[in-house]
Parts: sequence; structure tokens; C-alpha cells
Amino acid sequence: MKRVGVIGGGQLAWMMGDAAQKLGVELIVQTPSKFDPAVAIAQDTVFAAIDDAKATEILAQKSDVITFENEFVDLDALSLLANQGVCFRPRLEALSPLLDKYHQRCYLRDLGLPVPQFFAVDDVENLAPQLEALSFPVVLKSRRHGYDGQGTFIIQDLASLQQKLAQIANQSQFLIEEFIPFERELAVIAARSVNGEVVIYPVVETQQEQQVCRRVIAPADITLNQIEQSQAIAHTLLNSLEVVGVFGIELFLTKNGKVLVNEIAPRTHNSGHFSIDACETSQFEQHLRAVCGLPLGNPTLHCRMAIMVNLLGYENSASGYQSQRQQLAAIPRATVHWYNKTESRPGRKLGHVTVLLDEHNPATANHLAHTLESIWYPS
Repeated sequence: MKRVGVIGGGQLAWMMGDAAQKLGVELIVQTPSKFDPAVAIAQDTVFAAIDDAKATEILAQKSDVITFENEFVDLDALSLLANQGVCFRPRLEALSPLLDKYHQRCYLRDLGLPVPQFFAVDDVENLAPQLEALSFPVVLKSRRHGYDGQGTFIIQDLASLQQKLAQIANQSQFLIEEFIPFERELAVIAARSVNGEVVIYPVVETQQEQQVCRRVIAPADITLNQIEQSQAIAHTLLNSLEVVGVFGIELFLTKNGKVLVNEIAPRTHNSGHFSIDACETSQFEQHLRAVCGLPLGNPTLHCRMAIMVNLLGYENSASGYQSQRQQLAAIPRATVHWYNKTESRPGRKLGHVTVLLDEHNPATANHLAHTLESIWYPS
């Protein structure tokens, strides 16, 4: 398969560009704006909303296989295309239990994977009995479309919960789950081929601020048992769903050393960006290899450690931030990836920088990550 249609034209699709060129694959992108990053690397573009299934029908006519840059799609409408023979990878059946976070939690629990306690907000009047199993604080989450912390609220007591729910028009679109006082957050990127081969990238530590990923340290400084727990979760999930492609799996490491599943991203993921510079095969090349039916590549690190720092917007601006980018690029073994977005706004992912390290020293890695941030963010 040489023509890959991608639903979504943001930076995740843009980062497939180099891998597509290397593999001799054409990318055709469905995205709303000519300014979206992936338009620059696509052989062809269908300009339309991500959930416009009519546009996806046009995309299908130009493509051998269709994959996803994000999951904000209309599965029911896409199912009609699948029934007409359009090839989606991952298949729609692999996405359907995951797009609603309550359904995702149920699916993971029923698979026997470790998850926080949770329940759907069905009847606001009768929350108290359900809350008895949990202690405050709790997490109130939007069931759909939440990412980078959007639609997620840490609630400290029952009065605050009732007040928050009173402000929400459609309360049944939320779930409540146990707050995990984790020691660290982890993530693992895993890929599965058409033939059922699974490869797993090094487990990484992700460091969040205001529920948005700021820094990734690869590999995570965890025990062999914790690595094995994380890998087992990835194998179980991808094989159960018969995934073809790359998934990102966000994890909690609890204070007693147990690994719990936080969320599943059915696509390439921010926590895997380090792989472009640090691994034999990037997550983006791996994803294209999987969806094109090619043999999977080697996911191992070719350095001792790598750090990735997201370059997040901190103001409303049209600046290209040349000075900061040049300072970051001057750091030994640093590579700046700039997404060429037309404007900055607070929290927007504008790019990332990855630095490779020749020694395994988590303290050095963390110090360097904060040095990178001090260059990027105004003091």
C-alpha cells in the first residue's frame, strides 16, 4: 500500500512526512485549513472537517488505506464506508470501545487491566451512595473529546462536585473516577502489525503541569517489574483489539509500585516524539509500516537516554521565536522540531526539542529538561 490517507492534519500527521518519504509512501490528508501543519508535507489534501464523512469518502478514493491523526471522528458514518470496502487501520472496531472514556474504562476493566475505580454520572441526585466507595478528592472527566487536561477537573469535596455538575448542561457526558496520588506518570508506545507482531518502545516518564505534558524522560527510571507490568498491558490491549498501527498508553505508577492505566490514545502520541531522534525506528515510521503492511522496525534507543520538552505557547502571538529556537538548537545533541503553526496561544503545542544523552543519569536528564524550559519560557 503506497497511498495513505490521514484523517487530521496537525503536527502528528506532519511528523509522518519524513517517514513517508523514506518508505516511498504518499500521504493524502483530510484537514480543515490550508495552514494546518501536515498540508506542507502532503501529496494531496482534502480540505474538510475531521468528522466530515463525505470528505473521507473522497479521501478514500485517493488512498489505499486510511489512518487517523486524532480520534475525534464520526465512527457511525465511517462504518458505512468500511462496509463498502474502505480499509481503515486501525480498524474501526478497535476504536469504538475507546472514544468514550467511560466505555474505555469499562473495556479495560473487563480485559482485567488495572484501572482506577470509576462510575458514570447518570443520576446526579443519587451520587452519594456511589461516592462512598471513593474518597475525595475525585476526578470528574468529560467522556468525549478531552485531551491535554481539557474536560478534566480535580474535585475536593461533595459540595464542590455538586456545584460543578450544576454548571454542566449535559451531566451524563461525564464520569467520576478515583483520584490516584501517583508517584509518577508513565507512558508506553506500542505498535502491532497486520500479522499480529507487537513491538514496544521503552517505557518513559511523562511530567505534566496543569495536566499538559511538559517533559518526557526516556527511559523511565523504574524497576524491571514495573517495565514488565507496562509491557504486559500494551500486549494485552493491542492483541485484544487486533490493532494495526501505533497506540499511546498513559499510565500511573502508584506509591506502592503498581502500574495503572490512565488513558489510551489510539494513534501516535506526544510521549513518543523522542523516538524520531532517539530510536532506530520512530513511532511515525512504525505507524506507517504497520498500516502499509510492512515489517515493523526496531524500537530500541540508540543512545543511553533522551529527553523531550514540549514547546508550548505562553502568549497570543504570531512570533516565530527564532531566538529561543536557535539557543535550543545550539545545545549539544539537541534537535528542534518546529510545527510551523501560524500563531501562538497559551498551551498550544508549537514544537518540541529532543536532546540525546550518552550516559544513563536521571538527575542530569531532569536538570537538562529544566534548562531547556528556562530557555523557552520567559522568566
